[in-house]
Order: sequence, then C-alpha cells, then structure tokens
Amino acid sequence: MEKIRKGDQVIVTSGKDKGKQGTVLRMMTNSTVVVEGINLVKKHQKGNPMSGDAGGIITKEMPIQRSNLAVFNTVTQKGDRVGIKTLEDGSRARIFRSNGEMVDS
Repeated sequence: MEKIRKGDQVIVTSGKDKGKQGTVLRMMTNSTVVVEGINLVKKHQKGNPMSGDAGGIITKEMPIQRSNLAVFNTVTQKGDRVGIKTLEDGSRARIFRSNGEMVDS
C-alpha cells in the first residue's frame, strides 16, 4: 500500500519549494510524483503545426522525489508522516502518525 497517492494534498519538506502545498497529479514509476504547482521549470518547446501546438517557452511541473513530500494533515495544519493500520475486518487503512486519525476520511 502506497503512503502517498494520487489526489492527496501534500506539503514539500525540502528543496527549493519547501513549505509549498499542492495536490498529487501523477505517480511515476521510479518513486517520484508530479505535484500541482511544485517544481516548476521553464522549457523551450518547438512548435508542431500538425497538432496545432505553438512553440515558445512553457512552464511545466517536473517530478519530485516522494521522500521530499509529507501528506498534509488538516487537523494539525502541518505535514505528517503516514502509517498503515490493519482494521478489525482485515482491511488496511492509512493513518497519520501524530494523532492516529485516518487519512481517507
């Protein structure tokens, strides 16, 4: 079970965007994720008249390491570590380590 999932509200814990919040847009295969509004870079893109793409300098989100993110806890208003807990019915759920609240409420 993944501790960070697509659609989670996360906060950056280290790097140039430290302290910024965003939503996970895409999970990559190599322990990186793409977060909305985080790790923005300027990319020079060549135009493609066949698909109607204009060329120029575009701003896009690049992947960031999963270890530099923490799931945002709305109760404490801080980033928090996530653990896995087995429930009585045998299913597993994600919980916040600081207060034991369930992440998927």
